Amino acid sequence: MQLNTMIARQIVERTMKIIGHSVNVMDEQGLIIGSGDPSRLHQKHEGALLTLAENRIVEIDEATSNSLKGVKPGINLPVMFNNKAIGVVGISGLPSHVRRYGELVKMTAELIVEQAALISQLQWDKRHREELVLQLIAESELNEQQLMSIAQRLDLDLEQPRVAAVIKLMPLKADALSLEHLQSMVHLLEYPERDNLVGITSVSRHEIVVLKPITIEHGEWSRQLEQKKLRSLLKRVSEQKAFTIKIAYGGYFPSLHGLANSYQTASATLAAGQHQKDVMFFEDHTLPVLLSAMPEDDWRTKQLQEPMRILAREDRRGTLRKTLIAFFDQNCDLVQTCESLHIHRNTLRYRLQRISDITSLNINKLEDKTQLYLSFLKWQQET
Repeated sequence: MQLNTMIARQIVERTMKIIGHSVNVMDEQGLIIGSGDPSRLHQKHEGALLTLAENRIVEIDEATSNSLKGVKPGINLPVMFNNKAIGVVGISGLPSHVRRYGELVKMTAELIVEQAALISQLQWDKRHREELVLQLIAESELNEQQLMSIAQRLDLDLEQPRVAAVIKLMPLKADALSLEHLQSMVHLLEYPERDNLVGITSVSRHEIVVLKPITIEHGEWSRQLEQKKLRSLLKRVSEQKAFTIKIAYGGYFPSLHGLANSYQTASATLAAGQHQKDVMFFEDHTLPVLLSAMPEDDWRTKQLQEPMRILAREDRRGTLRKTLIAFFDQNCDLVQTCESLHIHRNTLRYRLQRISDITSLNINKLEDKTQLYLSFLKWQQET
């Protein structure tokens, strides 16, 4: 830790408010880097050099000050950090008048230095934590041992099973989102959830990735605890009154390098479900996510979309499409579909037959039903 002009200025401003005497701060070279008297800045202070050389309090009276360069009467005390003198704090005035303030000013200076060192360490940790997150989701060339070594230095547990979640911020007003909004969201994710590993993936897209610790039960991760935390997070986000979020959870893939796969599935889930729910899980949207990877201009995509395009042209009122949505939402169960639409079974049978006639796909045949379902999923992504 070294004294710099910013820390020196804090020391001068804070201590002078307390004691009412001019205060100087000198670095380890004896150079004045902070002073209540701006004309003394950047001068060599021989009294500070003596204080540093002998690591003791040095009092300077009128006579002594005349024999030393850059010195006025006062008292000089070493500023200690980790049992090492890193600079000097001096109080201008007759030693008999300012001596009583010496230990107070020294203690204040050292507290400010310790606070600055702590903030610097936290910022260093935060920056390197984020770099580690980005390494983990980008299929880093670093091997598992190297990644674990970095995590150990940051006091992070990478043996804890995790899934990736991608969060997209959307402003409530027309104003563009700022970096402060992203940082606010990062804070919500990190506190009180201290085990979350968070990184900003792309400022321009307003996306944040978080590697969330999970509980594995019978080979699968349990959503129940995560959904409880999620409700709390969404409530805290709503209290911000600045933005809303969409969040997509990726799949769970064992091993450290599986986090990259988890991130890819989370990102694809978010992209595939932009017009759907605010919270999505890859496991609930596997087929739409996989289909979303198909290029829109590919002939296979166009062929897959064709049945629903034909149905949309013929179904001007949307009744058949509404029926089909309910049918697939109820896992093709006729009874539950009738209940959800409040229609008679015969009405449902008639509508399903109309859909079959229009699309030329027999809804009672597994292969045709599957093709119609895939066409329906692609149509949903478009609309």
